[in-house]
Amino acid sequence: MTLKLCSICAALALAVGTSATYAQAQSTPKDTTKADHPSADRKVKNAEEDRIEADYKAAKAKCEAMQGNEKDVCEKEARARQRVAKAELNAKNEPSPSNQRKVAEAKAQGERDVAKEKCDDMKGNEKQACQKQAQAKYDQARAEIKKQYAQKEAKSSGGSSSATSGSTSK
Repeated sequence: MTLKLCSICAALALAVGTSATYAQAQSTPKDTTKADHPSADRKVKNAEEDRIEADYKAAKAKCEAMQGNEKDVCEKEARARQRVAKAELNAKNEPSPSNQRKVAEAKAQGERDVAKEKCDDMKGNEKQACQKQAQAKYDQARAEIKKQYAQKEAKSSGGSSSATSGSTSK
């Protein structure tokens, strides 16, 4: 589902960007500057944000027909998808390791929230064990994310210095 949404977003962004550029190229023979592009980029970003909100509202509306914990789980899933989509949009518009990390963290948090909500169907010790397992998976995922991005930062900063030190020792 996320892949389909990303594909739709990419197609929409390409279509809007291409048509705006084509219309601008036909209507203005004068020199265009980069000052024209931020407004087009902002329009695309706004359209994508609106699509994310519409998807969230549609998913939440589907939950209305449900009852009890099934409805709660459905709503948690919808909210988790919305948070991930927003983080992915931000990472797409402002690519950085920090934003990529936020995407991974949003996914982990969403999985934890949904898993914990599913535990509410259980009783007593089984419920507590389920919640502890969900939290443990989340903690493990966060540790992996921290490790992964620490390695990326070390490679990006350490890789350039080791390359220069390696070239001087030869």
